[in-house]
Amino acid sequence: MMQKILRIMAVSAVFWVGSVSADPGCQNAEVIGGKLITDICWSCIFPIKVAGVPISGGGGSFPSEAVSNPLCMCEDNLGVPRPGVTTSMWEPARLVEFQRVPGCSSVLNGVRFPFDRTNQGHHGMGDMDGGDGSFMHYHYYAFPLLVMLDLFIKQTSNADGYMDLDIMYMSELDPTWNNDELAFFTNPEAAAVANPIAAAACTADAVSSTAGKPLKQLFWCAGSWGTLYPFSGNQNGGKGVIRDSSLLSTRVLAALHRRGLAWKTMGSEAMCRGVISPTLPKTQYKFTLLHPVPETNSSHVIGESTLTWGLARTIPAIGQDPIYTIWRWNDCCNN
Repeated sequence: MMQKILRIMAVSAVFWVGSVSADPGCQNAEVIGGKLITDICWSCIFPIKVAGVPISGGGGSFPSEAVSNPLCMCEDNLGVPRPGVTTSMWEPARLVEFQRVPGCSSVLNGVRFPFDRTNQGHHGMGDMDGGDGSFMHYHYYAFPLLVMLDLFIKQTSNADGYMDLDIMYMSELDPTWNNDELAFFTNPEAAAVANPIAAAACTADAVSSTAGKPLKQLFWCAGSWGTLYPFSGNQNGGKGVIRDSSLLSTRVLAALHRRGLAWKTMGSEAMCRGVISPTLPKTQYKFTLLHPVPETNSSHVIGESTLTWGLARTIPAIGQDPIYTIWRWNDCCNN
């Protein structure tokens, strides 16, 4: 028994020492601090719907699958049905950061977890001929900002129960993220859409997404960013840091939904609690860039052209590892 305890303590010490070590290639994004207020697009919360009626503006839109019924009913802890009023809104729910340095966490003040550099990331530079490629690691965080600040959200409307900033997933521990073949075999439906016709169909999704309406039927498309499959961090033909990382952020969500690690919080079936959705509900999500140059006045949907929001969003040398805030539509039954 004592040997087990000592072994656990030793492993914990290794992770603790490694995580606080400084690294010149790991930038501090200073997320934990004033940027929780200054670098968030607060107008992106709107519109808010109560009893199916929008009660606030803000210029935003809501998904077509959002609940429109004014009343709802959910069971309490004892299984007794309780009536309520539907409440719906956009909430900042997750952070995803992309890093070239394995183990680097700009979100956690630039600390580095003890991973070796065997799979060092890189940005593609094939701007003219698409002859280069890119690879980035990612870290996925719970970021229930409204719960953390005690704003708007009741605990009964907290779909997954997260209360604070917490790391949920690290690609360095996922063997499918750096291996396209392994990623393909874990998602065999990719074979059905791995053809020129399916790829050409993504043109329609690109146009619709840039207009703010991703096509949920084309589940293999990420609008103007590219195709979702395979769920790995490799991309052929570097198309710029922002576009490449935007596609990867969509792959992250799609892969986590497939594994049951991300839930659907939109629609009548999700008003009482989050439900598992094996395919990505594209209209449930939107993004804002948090770092290095934040989007504070608007958001963008999955697949929206980077020409409308992504220009001049990186800083050479010191700001090329982006962090995105993932906004999630939440339909809740307030009772």
